[in-house]
Amino acid sequence: MIKNRFFLTGLFLLSLIVLYYTFFDGGNITSSSGVDEVIDPATYRQQVDLKRTEKDKFMRTSTESPFTDKSSFKGLTYFAPDPSYRVTARLEPFADKTQKLVVGMSDGSEEVYEKFAHAVFSLEGEAHRLLIVKQENTYSILFRDATSGKETYGGGRYLELDPATLTDTRTTLDFNTAYNPYCAYNPGYACPLPPAENTLKVAVKAGEKYIPHE
Repeated sequence: MIKNRFFLTGLFLLSLIVLYYTFFDGGNITSSSGVDEVIDPATYRQQVDLKRTEKDKFMRTSTESPFTDKSSFKGLTYFAPDPSYRVTARLEPFADKTQKLVVGMSDGSEEVYEKFAHAVFSLEGEAHRLLIVKQENTYSILFRDATSGKETYGGGRYLELDPATLTDTRTTLDFNTAYNPYCAYNPGYACPLPPAENTLKVAVKAGEKYIPHE
């Protein structure tokens, strides 16, 4: 069984990196020091839509796409880009840098990840706390929220963090980039499941929605 380790590969991964360095940094959204700056909502939405178009192309054409019948692929579905779901988080690193987390996979197996830090942030007028895990050079948050199993995939969604925006004390979380694991579209993939502590009571109406593809 193919393992999906909560990061996208190939062309989409490359385009995600380009987005962070050319838009979030060069577009005066977040500097490499993690300091928020004034953003233009219209430009932000345009850039997010562009990345989504590129992802659809990847899903439709790449051999690494989870969709086996690409001729019937009509594109992924999303919430409209919303800058309010792009938030600054305070980091609470672990004093013990060797802490590990055993993550259950969708096929019943397990994988071990490093515990990097907790991200503390405000969303919908409430304070929240999510665990960031690390595997190799990938920093991610696996989470569920009030939309899970309704408007979004019941198994949870993933949020990746750009290492360039991580400091010792803060980072940026952009829930508009939250995406579904490959197992949402193809049972041949095994995907990590969010830990229980990463369940948000609020509805995160940002990022990728979920409509089963036949």
